[in-house]
Amino acid sequence: MNQSFELIPAIDLKGGHCVRLKQRRMDDATDYGDDPAAMALHWQNLGATRLHVVDLDGAFAGKPANRSAIQGICAALDIPVQLGGGLRDLNMIEGMLELGVQRVILGSIAVSSPEIVGEACRAFPGRVCVGIDAKSGMVAVHGWDDVTDVTAIDLAKRFENDGVAAIIYTDIARDGMLSGPNIEETTALARAVSIPVIVSGGIAHIDDVTACAAHRQDGICGAITGRAIYEGTIDFAAAMETLK
Repeated sequence: MNQSFELIPAIDLKGGHCVRLKQRRMDDATDYGDDPAAMALHWQNLGATRLHVVDLDGAFAGKPANRSAIQGICAALDIPVQLGGGLRDLNMIEGMLELGVQRVILGSIAVSSPEIVGEACRAFPGRVCVGIDAKSGMVAVHGWDDVTDVTAIDLAKRFENDGVAAIIYTDIARDGMLSGPNIEETTALARAVSIPVIVSGGIAHIDDVTACAAHRQDGICGAITGRAIYEGTIDFAAAMETLK
């Protein structure tokens, strides 16, 4: 069981800008600047050990849409970058890895074509994560427009033997809302599989971070933070010191 823990800053890309959405609604975006590489470097300089990037336009278009921004981020950093959003086949995955992304996150495709996850893991060992977005424990796809009848735990178990590096579990009701993470559901998922799980959605305060880190023994290996570090409800550098 993975017992290390990372606090991972997030950059969401929309039209080449850094933004944050509330509950992934594209019409409710806060713009945090037009230089994603500089923002990425800022988090690295404050102690980040990994960066989480989401190509929002790509997620809705079904193909990568912020290629130059992603390339700029990867070129600027020494730390690994994980990327999700619109990755639908092995060619797209390979293209992003060649840009410098260290690992990719497969979301909607993991639901509609789960065999692609296994193929990607075999082609790119240790470089494939699965993003599971859920509402009340049920998986949501296509930018969260569609809630399926598949439970998050059942979906996660499909990939148990594929070699997935991590599962990013997002409670979509909490994403961007600063309402606290869904630790109970995330812990239940982490206990149900041997794949390390990263918490996403709702992180608002340092107490949320330490509460997530307290479940390392259950298989929670990290937490993604976005709006909280942009709006200052979490001091990222101080949080990194606390985790040490």
